[in-house]
Amino acid sequence: MIYDRIALIGLGLIAGSIGLRVRADGLAGEVVGTARSAATRDTALSRGLCDRVTATAAEAVQDADLVILCVPVGAMSAVAAEIGPHLKPGATVTDVGSVKRAVIDAVGPHLGDDVHFIPAHPLAGTEHSGPEAGFPELFENRWFLLTPQSEDTAAIDRLTRLWQALGANVDAMEADHHDLVVAVTSHAPHLIAYTMVGVADDLRRVTDSEVIKYSAGGFRDFTRIAASDPVMWRDVFLNNKDATLEILGRFTEELFALQRAIRTGDGDMLHEYFTRTRAIRRGIIEAGQDTAAADFGRGAPK
Repeated sequence: MIYDRIALIGLGLIAGSIGLRVRADGLAGEVVGTARSAATRDTALSRGLCDRVTATAAEAVQDADLVILCVPVGAMSAVAAEIGPHLKPGATVTDVGSVKRAVIDAVGPHLGDDVHFIPAHPLAGTEHSGPEAGFPELFENRWFLLTPQSEDTAAIDRLTRLWQALGANVDAMEADHHDLVVAVTSHAPHLIAYTMVGVADDLRRVTDSEVIKYSAGGFRDFTRIAASDPVMWRDVFLNNKDATLEILGRFTEELFALQRAIRTGDGDMLHEYFTRTRAIRRGIIEAGQDTAAADFGRGAPK
């Protein structure tokens, strides 16, 4: 057992997967959860994501050793303000948000000096959301990134041990660098996927039935990504604006270069470009990151 009591604030895919694994492996004495919706709380309890649920976040964090904020980035400030006065001295507060600088600015001011705040981000997920979507293998061989704001060695080590027990590989980096990295690896690709699906929807020369019937692998991957939680991704883009716009600017430059090569028949440029980018895919495979978390979740409730 790593923590006596863990509080999960928000009970969606990430929180549900944490709760299932923690309870199955005995990593905490008790898991307490809360969500705004009574239906979500009932589902979480019936699925065994938590030992008990509470109606408010303030109740959930009472006497918790670890509090994990699993709400959209845009809700972090309000939740932190609610729980701040109710945290026990020495508790650790962390989160699973895809953006770190905005979370630090939103949460930090509401926490006392006697609380350890360790912003974090598990690089795991599927296109599904809600308490029905959680499954205990979600974090297997995924990366978990810490962006510590102080040298709380004992608290950081303890949180690291938890995430390693959940199956994750743990690393640390500075918050602004994190936001740039995930803009490349996650945020911009999601926006491009949303855009491509939107283009197909707007292209009236291709009927809806043709888009669905003749979807090739690439477009199916786009639609899977574009099925992700719209609230979460709205907040991600609004709160990681600068890094995402920088990467999209670079993407536009690359796209123009490829357009020029296609227009001018520059086959050598296209071949060199595709060869270079294929090597990146091979590197992902060699690093063991080619099995998408969604592969584990296909048997999870939809």
